[in-house]
Amino acid sequence: MYYPQPLKPGSRIAICAFSSSVPSVCFARLDKAIELLHGYGFEVVEGDTVRNSAQIDPHIRADELTQFLLDEQISAVVPPWGGELAMTILPLLDWQALENASPKWVFGFSDVSTIMTALTTRLGWATLHGSNLMQLSALQTDSLTRNTLDIMSLQQGDEITQYPSTFFEKTNSQSISDPTMIFNLTEPTKWRLLAESETKLATPVIFSGRLLGGCLDTHQHLMQTAFAQLDTFVCSHENDALILYFENAQLNDNAYIRALLGLKFRGVFERASGILIGRNTANDGPNGTHKAVLERALGELNIPIVFDVDISHQPPNMPLINGAHTEVKLLAKRVSVTQHLI
Repeated sequence: MYYPQPLKPGSRIAICAFSSSVPSVCFARLDKAIELLHGYGFEVVEGDTVRNSAQIDPHIRADELTQFLLDEQISAVVPPWGGELAMTILPLLDWQALENASPKWVFGFSDVSTIMTALTTRLGWATLHGSNLMQLSALQTDSLTRNTLDIMSLQQGDEITQYPSTFFEKTNSQSISDPTMIFNLTEPTKWRLLAESETKLATPVIFSGRLLGGCLDTHQHLMQTAFAQLDTFVCSHENDALILYFENAQLNDNAYIRALLGLKFRGVFERASGILIGRNTANDGPNGTHKAVLERALGELNIPIVFDVDISHQPPNMPLINGAHTEVKLLAKRVSVTQHLI
């Protein structure tokens, strides 16, 4: 893995809307997020795509992202948030030029995770799946969200252990356009093992491998294409196993099951030592509970499947470094995720 240089005061961060831009109603919120970056001592460069609410040609988005990723004065390239069609820029990036560039931190979740998976699998760059820039503010104090920036100050050889949140947000009456919006963390968090009873964990469950994943809505189309060749990625890391993680943003029950089965049929899980599934944003539908949906799609896999994890459109999101060698432990009274930057 190629880990970007640690962020520190004076590091230059570029904001680039390689998925969706920010409308004017959300400018004040964006300014608050930029203010937080300045508070860490970072220098901020804002791309032309960020506040442009007009329909932007994918070539323009790809060119701006490529320009920032090739700029050796920039330490991180940050999208404001997700969107819908980041996938359209994948074949437009200058991959040949990027092979000779120094790795940059790229972080976020949802649609932008599509680009991060491609950077990790094609270039070997570590990328960070975590809260989006527009969710960050000085008012948001839960540890997982705050870790989004802090974890990028780590350097190769370091490690970090994180634990599940205490509460998560199911709904929020505040709009993302509100500069003072913070998460409405009201629902108890409970990571669950698919094969276990609801009452207790009978035996410790421990698995390890290199992290990789993101939004299932897009990754169902991405995996095992030229932008996410898992066999090549695994072989480049001495045949390490994978810990795959996914979260469902908009898929209804049947689409959710089809997406997971499609990955299964293409052999995506054959290299996995375990799977992490985020909270189901679509909630329970006609096929029953989240557990029932996952059992229909993945019940025959003989590996640990942990679901309702802090990975989803229901925050907070646990920062996960794509490519990091990671150990997940489910013990009787504690769950932990330790990421090694090796």
